Amino acid sequence: MINQIKPYLIQALLSEFIIDKKRKYADKKRIKNNLTHQVTVYLAIDDPYSYLLLQTLAELKDRYSLEYDFRTVLNKPTEMYPAPEMWTDNAFQDGVFLAELYQLAFPAQPPKISQQQKLIATAQLLHYELQPRYLAKALEIFSSYWQEDNDTLASLIDPVIQSHSECYQQHLLSNEAMLKQHGHYQSAMLHYGGEWYWGIDRLQYLEKRLNDLHPSADKKILFNQTHNILQSDNTLPVANDEKSPLVIYWSIRSPYSYLGLLRAKRLAAHFQVPLVIKPILPMVMRRMLVPKTKRMYILQDVNREAAALDIPFGKVADPLGKGVERCYALFEYANAKQLGVEFLLTYAQAVWSKGICSETDAGLKHIVEMSGLNWFEAKQYLDDNSWKTWAQNNLFALYQHNKWGVPSFSYENTTVFGQDRLLQIQHAIASSHQKS
Repeated sequence: MINQIKPYLIQALLSEFIIDKKRKYADKKRIKNNLTHQVTVYLAIDDPYSYLLLQTLAELKDRYSLEYDFRTVLNKPTEMYPAPEMWTDNAFQDGVFLAELYQLAFPAQPPKISQQQKLIATAQLLHYELQPRYLAKALEIFSSYWQEDNDTLASLIDPVIQSHSECYQQHLLSNEAMLKQHGHYQSAMLHYGGEWYWGIDRLQYLEKRLNDLHPSADKKILFNQTHNILQSDNTLPVANDEKSPLVIYWSIRSPYSYLGLLRAKRLAAHFQVPLVIKPILPMVMRRMLVPKTKRMYILQDVNREAAALDIPFGKVADPLGKGVERCYALFEYANAKQLGVEFLLTYAQAVWSKGICSETDAGLKHIVEMSGLNWFEAKQYLDDNSWKTWAQNNLFALYQHNKWGVPSFSYENTTVFGQDRLLQIQHAIASSHQKS
């Protein structure tokens, strides 16, 4: 009974009506208390996304008359970062791409800064939080850190703070506790009116929201990648199997994978390249932790991403467990019928936008038949466990690309994590085609 009601509850919580009500309540409360548009900003000195975000905040402040409450953080919760070294490498790769896209400062190589220097720089930032002009002062420290200008960095640190950095540990822990208490877990986050906006990738949603609150504001959106990405299906000929494939490492339990598969399919169709899907088990089924805080933020974030991309989302029937197993058990059968992509996409649409319970025979039968497959044939494969071998092999292949999460996309020498980086894959395919 609960499983039948849950999709409708999630759909209601993610609905435009509820979101609009919450936003109006937050703004009404702000006006009643005679408050400015205050944004809480969480930054970490060693986070590439924080450095890039920091460079945009002065312009955003001037455009919307914002007030910032800066909160310096540093420690990464282990349950939120299952592969911290891979995360660090990937974040730097993202930083290089985003800096070029938006013409921001960023180094060509990661800085070699000691842990002690990092702690001291963090202490200085914590000290600045309680003084005026944090933004300008922090940008100096971040810039010298990321450009590996050790002399300048040393000159920006007060000697008293350098020798007493431990005095700022409680301040740091307080900021990190506040981040967790308000419902998040990572840096480069903006918190405004009850909603979270991550780095440059989500600034467009804050810009749109503030535009609605400022009738006289210039309605421009400065930080929007989506207009550069192919958004519609194409009717080009079937892909040439001799061309390099676009490979997606994918999970039916990942709502980002749902968005990513649909968008990758469009890219592959446009450039006439094969699309190869390599499903892997979701983290929970690999006995890893995915805290509730992370799950809730992901649903809210995917909801607005889906809306911006005009992709149906929100009536969710989580396929964790049996739903995942049944999906993967039928994948090879669907592939043999040349309907592997269609089957996974139909399955993803069913569990992430239609609330279909795939762990039931009635729900799975609907998915199978909507994919163009035969239910009588398909159900004979439900007890086939051979997928457990190839799912783990796909995970090993993902690790070989120095990536850990889904969706990840690979084309020739370019591999990226997250559907946010499909523009980078698009550039890689276009560049390859120009050379050939």
